[in-house]
Amino acid sequence: MRMRLSLFIPLLRSVGPVMVGISLGFTLSLLSVSWTEEPCYWDATEGQAVPAAQDEPLKAARKPNSITTETDGESEEDFEVRVIPHKPSQPVTPKKLFRPKYVSTELGIRERLFVGVLTSKNTIDTLGVAVNRTISHHLEPVVFFMGSRNRKTPNGMVVVSHEEEREIWNMFQTIKYIFDHYINEYDWFYLAQDDAYTEADRVKALVEHLSMNRELYMGRPEELTGGDVEGKYCHGGFGYLLSRTLLVRLQPFFENCRNDIRSTKPDELLGRCIINYTHRSCISEYEGLQYHHYQLGKSSDPNKEQSKEFQNALSVHPVSDPEHMYQLHRFFTQIELQKTYDEIAKLQAEIKNISVVAFDGNRSAHWPVGINPPFEPKSRFEVLKWEYFTEDEIYSCVDDSPKCELRGIDRMDVADVIDTAVGELNKKYMPVLQLKKQQLVNGYRRFDPIRGMEYTLDLQLEAVNQNGYSHSIAKRVHLVRPLSRIEIIPMPYVTEATRVHIIIPLTQQERVYVDHFLKVFASNAFETSENVVLTFLFIYGPLEAQQVSQNDIFASVKAQTDSYEHKYPTVKIPWISVKTETPSQIKFMDIISKKHPVDTLFFLAKINTNINSEFLNRCRMNSINNWQVFFPIHFQEYNPDVAFHNQPHPTEADLLKTNGLFNRHSFEEACFYNSDYMTTRNQMVADVQENEEILENLDIYEMFVKYSSLHVFRVVEPALRQQYYWQTCNPRLSEDIYRRCMQSSLESLGSRSQLALLLFEQEQGNST
Repeated sequence: MRMRLSLFIPLLRSVGPVMVGISLGFTLSLLSVSWTEEPCYWDATEGQAVPAAQDEPLKAARKPNSITTETDGESEEDFEVRVIPHKPSQPVTPKKLFRPKYVSTELGIRERLFVGVLTSKNTIDTLGVAVNRTISHHLEPVVFFMGSRNRKTPNGMVVVSHEEEREIWNMFQTIKYIFDHYINEYDWFYLAQDDAYTEADRVKALVEHLSMNRELYMGRPEELTGGDVEGKYCHGGFGYLLSRTLLVRLQPFFENCRNDIRSTKPDELLGRCIINYTHRSCISEYEGLQYHHYQLGKSSDPNKEQSKEFQNALSVHPVSDPEHMYQLHRFFTQIELQKTYDEIAKLQAEIKNISVVAFDGNRSAHWPVGINPPFEPKSRFEVLKWEYFTEDEIYSCVDDSPKCELRGIDRMDVADVIDTAVGELNKKYMPVLQLKKQQLVNGYRRFDPIRGMEYTLDLQLEAVNQNGYSHSIAKRVHLVRPLSRIEIIPMPYVTEATRVHIIIPLTQQERVYVDHFLKVFASNAFETSENVVLTFLFIYGPLEAQQVSQNDIFASVKAQTDSYEHKYPTVKIPWISVKTETPSQIKFMDIISKKHPVDTLFFLAKINTNINSEFLNRCRMNSINNWQVFFPIHFQEYNPDVAFHNQPHPTEADLLKTNGLFNRHSFEEACFYNSDYMTTRNQMVADVQENEEILENLDIYEMFVKYSSLHVFRVVEPALRQQYYWQTCNPRLSEDIYRRCMQSSLESLGSRSQLALLLFEQEQGNST
């Protein structure tokens, strides 16, 4: 018995922990079950009691590790495993994210001030034009609101017509137009009549110091007439400011104001509406900022008004004559200009006073006071070069000649600098001495990219004292023409997606350049799918046109265009044939213009011009419909026999002054819209009827300059290059065009130094 027990104990020791663990597990599982009574009901179909299933909490009392199915009456033995095939979810198209065109739109950044002027068809050509000329270059935008529109709107003005002459209706529609178009773009709205002069800089200064989130109605307060509402409205004649916050609050109720008209004055109607629905009355002062105004008398002369209120006025009313408007503008401009000069003098004095206590003393204040210090070169290659000049000649020429005549804008610049120097000297020495210029002994100038143009003048002057005695003295003066503030000119929006129609006139002598032109153009446009259309204009003479069926001088060119169309299936190269004895740009464009829509963008070029996508994009950006035409100055390559004398000719010349020059005498390349050409062409119809030779004597550049109001933009274009060729000038053209053509051909031969070297070698050869 003991032996059996002793044998059993080791077995128990090894199995005991396992048994204890199993027992403990069963105990814990039983404790984790919530025991509840399950009510039963009688199932008549099955004839047995089934636990109720409508009570969700009772499901927690099911047996551990059991699986419930949809029908609680099914037993565990009836459970079947079902394999549900995987169905991939349908791809959901993501919602396209809308991004505004400008960052300011996405961030909710608004412009500061909108200006609206109430005018009429009887005054827009007089007072309206005067208001536009006095404030439009200071404030942007300026929109004129009127009743019925005139047949012709003055140029340079944005006019909105409401087709109703009643002043109250004009006011109501103006505010409604602002709600519909400008309420989310500006923080402040300034409204005035066209018989009020507005000092634009003071309006901007006032707005800059006002918080945009204030509900402000600011102007000259006037008492309301009649009605039960107490408050003041702003007199429309002196203008008034409305904050966007105030207008946003007024907008939902503004339609109600149209049906509640109790006044015949439009400004009083607006004021009553604002007071009724926003409980804001007109004020003339806010947090120390004053809305100054001045009322002119019926017979007042603006030149004789000297009161303090007049000089501080932000608006002046009434102004019945456009001439008075310009006189007021001159008067207030002089006041602001003098304030600017006084402020500059004050700042200069402060700089001098501070520089005394600086480490370097007075040497720390550079001359002129307030102007940037001179440019400091980092190496000998960056040293700025001084140009020596006299009153008639300059000794630094573009073509490397030792001296050349001082003319044009350079001559005007030197004359202006000398007059300024003498004037400043007289300010310093009068009335003790009066100085008069005798001559300019020496003149030096250089352009400093940091400061501007610097001058050093040695002047021979006649000094006359108070007793009338005079003697000659020499004086050295230093002057600086500082760089003025850069101004961003607003331009209409353009896109680089516009298709460019390239027009290439081709004569019999120019056929030799076609092969090279097509090869370069195919690599730059056809192979890159550039959005362009190339059109050849074949120019036949009278005799050549008669023999075209037997001997077509452009047959080889037409065959080449067919081969390129076959090589590039998506490309079409149309061509147009014209017969003329005297080729003319205007005559050619008359034919081409009729074959294209009005919104076509043309680029008129020469056959020896290399065209690439970089220039085409600038052609698109610089040509603005109904605004600007573009005449680029191409880089003209020199005659390779001259530029690379006794050297191998490169396939493509670099952009260096030894390889060519920007041909300022050539006006043959041009980018413009067809609509602008048609409009300008119609302006010269009357002159053409009197003298048909104008079509042959003028080129397109002169046509746009003389007969259109468009901006003619002309600038050097490094991406537009032209191979050298000797251009044959037509003597039948006007004298100016013929002279420009000859000058262009002569200057494209080579630089002056290169031609001089050839002449020197030729003379050396003849002497030996």
